[in-house]
Amino acid sequence: MLEKNTITYEKTVLIGIVSPSQDEEKAAEYLDELAFLTYTAGGEVVKRFIQKIDVPNPKTFIGSGKMNEITDFVRENGI
Repeated sequence: MLEKNTITYEKTVLIGIVSPSQDEEKAAEYLDELAFLTYTAGGEVVKRFIQKIDVPNPKTFIGSGKMNEITDFVRENGI
């Protein structure tokens, strides 16, 4: 009898930053690379978030509003 292997991927969200020194295209390129690395490490990218910010928050790197949005998404989707 053949065994059926079930692969479960860890669910993840990716967060990119658009700043004066990095445009949206470059942020998307970095997120594409990060998504590939996530997949090869056994993860599944559920959603990508992008934050436009001039100066990153030293604690979270993103603004409090975006942090709340991501937190809500993670809770609502069981990530």
